[in-house]
Amino acid sequence: MGEKNTYIDLFAGCGGLSLGLHQAGWQGLFAIEKSPLAFSTLKHNLIDKLNHFDWPDWLTKAAHDIDEILNTKKQNLFSLRGKVDMVAGGPPCQGFSFAGKREESDHRNQLIHSYISFIRVVQPKIIFFENVKGFTQKFKKNKDKGINYAELVKKSLDRSGKEFNGYEVYGELIDFSAYGIPQKRTRFILVGIRKDLVGELGMHPIRFFNLIKSNREKFLINHGLGLSQNVSDAISDLLRSNGTVPCPDSEGFESALYGEIEGGLQRFLRKDKKVNHIPDSHRLTNHNATTTDLFNYLLNNAPRGKRIEGEERHKFSLKKRGLTVLDFDKPAPTLTSHPDDYLHYSEPRILTVREYARIQTFPDWYEFKAKYTTGGKVRKYEVPRYTQIGNAIPPLFSNQAGEVLKILLNG
Repeated sequence: MGEKNTYIDLFAGCGGLSLGLHQAGWQGLFAIEKSPLAFSTLKHNLIDKLNHFDWPDWLTKAAHDIDEILNTKKQNLFSLRGKVDMVAGGPPCQGFSFAGKREESDHRNQLIHSYISFIRVVQPKIIFFENVKGFTQKFKKNKDKGINYAELVKKSLDRSGKEFNGYEVYGELIDFSAYGIPQKRTRFILVGIRKDLVGELGMHPIRFFNLIKSNREKFLINHGLGLSQNVSDAISDLLRSNGTVPCPDSEGFESALYGEIEGGLQRFLRKDKKVNHIPDSHRLTNHNATTTDLFNYLLNNAPRGKRIEGEERHKFSLKKRGLTVLDFDKPAPTLTSHPDDYLHYSEPRILTVREYARIQTFPDWYEFKAKYTTGGKVRKYEVPRYTQIGNAIPPLFSNQAGEVLKILLNG
């Protein structure tokens, strides 16, 4: 077997993209993630457990800001030029997302320029970029009619220069539910191939999208998975009714026990879990009696799979901005960082962190670190467990992407 293809993970979060690439046989060099909370999860699983990264001596295994790396480690990055197969990952999406306030002034949107600068320094062979659907659409309140950031990235990477060959780039919106993810989650995926390699590799980046579509059925069947998955396929073995025990990492809370495995997705996600009775991060929320009564009423009367918002909230005495009662036999809507946006399909409670992870296709051996949730002003910069998962790329999709990206590079 030859050497593995290498990559750098930018804005790596808790490691969903890197985990899938690991499963597809890639070799990580290092990962850049600003949040110490998210990085603690990535480090525990991908560095300490799997030894997945060939981490360089010049970079500490800690949370880093991409601009800090560009400013202080530029010569180290230059030394990698032409030696890295891929740079993967996309900047934080909150400023672009329709699920949030979608503000063009959001400082996180400017990280796209840091991303482009990193590409221009390292110049990997290929680029794999992911962001929310809103990344492809203009901001309407801007005096010059706003920026379509997807077009900005394409034009910036296409532009050749004296020391920059530029990239042939192509992007599409992909609904992950078409790739075995039990969630309707549409994301913008962009793939770039360095122009000096396009002829050598004999392909255009559009081939990535053709291949991932043609390969998905074989991939899913080979892993014992159906071509589509629903919410109950993901979490029906994690019910509170299975029995509870004190939560191992949160005093005053309970965790539910495992039930019997039901179906291929649960078998796939539980297969390498060493301890069999308590799922990691399966802490049940302590709802008060009023909230539990409301949730029971919603389970018996509210529509399934449709967000209750606007005037309809008054019909169900709902005070919060909106809520979706999950439909057990359909994929979940896109998970956000707000766990109280979703009501379990059969129990009067919100989802646990482990149920979030299941819907995002993280395996049960993957353990989440740091606090469970946060609130108030610190929401802007803290990344607790629910947020880590809500921000992640589903590993089951990045695994499929990793296999196709290897084909682009290696034929």
